[in-house]
Amino acid sequence: MATGTDGHLATDLGTALAKACPAASVHPGGPDDTVDGVVPTLVASPRSTAEVAAVVSLAAAYRCTLAARGAGTKLDWGRAPESVGVLVDLSRMDRVLEHQAGDFVVRVEAGTRLDRLARHLAVTGQRLPVDEVVPGSSVGGVIATGLSGPSRHADGAVRDVLIGVTVVRSDGVVARSGSKVVKNVAGYDLAKLFTGSFGTLGIVTEATFRLRPIPRSRQILAATLPGEDGLATALAALRESQIAPTAIEIDRSGVHGAGHGAIEIAVLIEGDERPLAERTEVCRALLAPAAGTRRAPDHTAAARAQVTAPAWWGRIPGPVSIKVTIAPALVPDLLADLAACARSREIVLTVRGSAADGVLWVGCSQLGDPAGVGEVLAVARARCAGTGGGAMLLRAPAETKAALDCWGPVRGLEMMRRVKASFDPERLLAPGRFVGGI
Repeated sequence: MATGTDGHLATDLGTALAKACPAASVHPGGPDDTVDGVVPTLVASPRSTAEVAAVVSLAAAYRCTLAARGAGTKLDWGRAPESVGVLVDLSRMDRVLEHQAGDFVVRVEAGTRLDRLARHLAVTGQRLPVDEVVPGSSVGGVIATGLSGPSRHADGAVRDVLIGVTVVRSDGVVARSGSKVVKNVAGYDLAKLFTGSFGTLGIVTEATFRLRPIPRSRQILAATLPGEDGLATALAALRESQIAPTAIEIDRSGVHGAGHGAIEIAVLIEGDERPLAERTEVCRALLAPAAGTRRAPDHTAAARAQVTAPAWWGRIPGPVSIKVTIAPALVPDLLADLAACARSREIVLTVRGSAADGVLWVGCSQLGDPAGVGEVLAVARARCAGTGGGAMLLRAPAETKAALDCWGPVRGLEMMRRVKASFDPERLLAPGRFVGGI
């Protein structure tokens, strides 16, 4: 079983790392370096893929566990790893390596922050269709957690726009998408395989993305819906329309014992100015019946037009955060189930996310009550059963995570174990952080 490092081993490994990678800063781990509460023995900060490979090779030689960190915004998601001998800090790997504007392709290092990349691409009128859901996120962290935001509706999730990766395996071997040099990665689509793997298969050091042009105009239509029936009506109307929205987001905040609470819906429409105006008016008319308003001709009581998104747009509620994936047609039923759960448990819930894509976030007020969080998980999982979806507890206090099954039932778990064994047979990479103790 792979472990962290004891005092003597840490000294030896630290000395070896400093000698093999003089440009990679190495220092003892401290409270600011924790991975979901686990303090690493050492922290190494390489500046290139070659240096990452050298760090990982040495750690593997010492049978030392590893974890990767980009901006550090999501290190408390999922399960805590069993141990972290060396934390590989990628924050110094933040270069835009190649931007082929004519081909709408960019290649960047994993430590590059999304906001910095957005500014770089905007100069050429292009954008990465990956939302900065968690402020300060890096490219590597978004890939590791598979985090997608509102624009997934039109552009797909992160895995859909990620067209290539460079990764360092647990033995220090560098592999690239499409490479046939390394036997046991041949046949795998590394970009899709590593997306959402929580750093348990390898360390992503570079990523290549497909880009989109920045739209000339944008408009957001926001409306207040009286309840689940209104939401079902709105989603059905939008699904059957030809307005081609970029995103459809909802927010139901503060659901508790006093009542269900209204549902806010916001629809983002982008494109050229003239057809955008026409599509906006169609969208406004579609939302009117769902909001319980039929005032002609402009339906202003039903939908409010704005250029900026609502404050809740693309933001994960907390302090306990649960991610739910479900068939879009079942979203109204899920909201009704969660409202009933909030009443029975006398807790406060916020439900938010991409309703038309069946990806929602549930924020729960029960910081110190694992039983309450467990019931919310059970209700969500019961509604998702048989749909291919699920409910995952990603962020919560350590005692709450320890008392609950964070990931829930997962299809294809045995296949995932085999893939883990293929890429990381010694279980050196973030052991225990992912589903099924992977």
